[in-house]
Amino acid sequence: MPDEPKLNPLILLGYGILMPTPVILQNLDKVVTIASPDVTSTTDACVTRLTATRYSPGRESLMLFSTTARTPQEITTFAELRHRAQPLGPKRVAVVAADDEVALTAADGAVHLGIALPVLIGDERKIRTKAQALGLFGLIAGAEFVSADDTAAVATHMARDGYVDLLLKGHLRTDELLRAALDKQAGLRTGRLLSDVLLYEDTLTGELRLVGITDGGLNVAPNLEQKKQILQNAIEVMRSLGLARPKIALMSATEVVSPSVPSSVDARELTEMGEAGQFGDVEVFGPLALDCALLESAAQAKGIEHPVAGHADCMVVPNIEAGNLLGKSVKYLGGSQCAHVVAGAKVPILIPSRVESVDDKVNSIALGVVFAER
Repeated sequence: MPDEPKLNPLILLGYGILMPTPVILQNLDKVVTIASPDVTSTTDACVTRLTATRYSPGRESLMLFSTTARTPQEITTFAELRHRAQPLGPKRVAVVAADDEVALTAADGAVHLGIALPVLIGDERKIRTKAQALGLFGLIAGAEFVSADDTAAVATHMARDGYVDLLLKGHLRTDELLRAALDKQAGLRTGRLLSDVLLYEDTLTGELRLVGITDGGLNVAPNLEQKKQILQNAIEVMRSLGLARPKIALMSATEVVSPSVPSSVDARELTEMGEAGQFGDVEVFGPLALDCALLESAAQAKGIEHPVAGHADCMVVPNIEAGNLLGKSVKYLGGSQCAHVVAGAKVPILIPSRVESVDDKVNSIALGVVFAER
């Protein structure tokens, strides 16, 4: 009788794989069959870690190490974000000017996660040629192709008519896509300001958690009323991540309110609006400098006592320069993946930078799927 194969514990990361039927597990040397657990209902359940016993005929077994119930809870990592998007998808994702290698690869990744049905808009010949060169034959077979010269206008029209659920920027500039989305007659306006919320994985507390930055993408120098709407958009995004009472930090260069630092004055006024209940069930506080927004030790050293201080879930920056620099710092200096979503339009709009990775764009699609279901 052959020796039984020895298996190491198997870790399933990020994909939330359900196994209602027997499956095949493969290690470096052997292939073995194990039976799935006796689960009467797999609805909204997620296997997060498995251990396989040694194989012998008639003795297939599986031990469930831990499970995550699919009850509403805070999403703290991009792996969890992708998993949370899976039962909500697939959503119809319009890739605008889709002849872009990274956008096509991300769309393919989202298809494999089961969160996207891509609608590829643009020059069909160019799109097919690039997808074939990348070996994305599954994407080619499953995607819908829409030939168009004015890709932004066509995508916006499809979103306005409810034919697609999300817009993902491909090989075009952000302003080209947003110009169509903001068109007063044919765009995706809702009467609210559009603003971009970036998420990154913060590690300063010793544990991964998703933290937001807004708005480093659209609004150049927002006034108080515009900051109020940016704040409201941010609250919606953070609540879609399962935060029942988001902690929103109003950023400035100092915690001292001074007329010489206008962002500190705006932060104080927004804080007062929050205390008056204008934003609902949320903690809003500022002005806060970066260290006091994210580090409890810094807030304590400066004598700042507030639930937001040192524990911000999202940071509202004073202008686009601050948001752009901060967003790129957490990615390129901090090494975090990221995700973006533009809130305030009829559908989520995803405008990741042209230099962001495939993982970043898959994260953005997952965020768009989750946010669309808010």
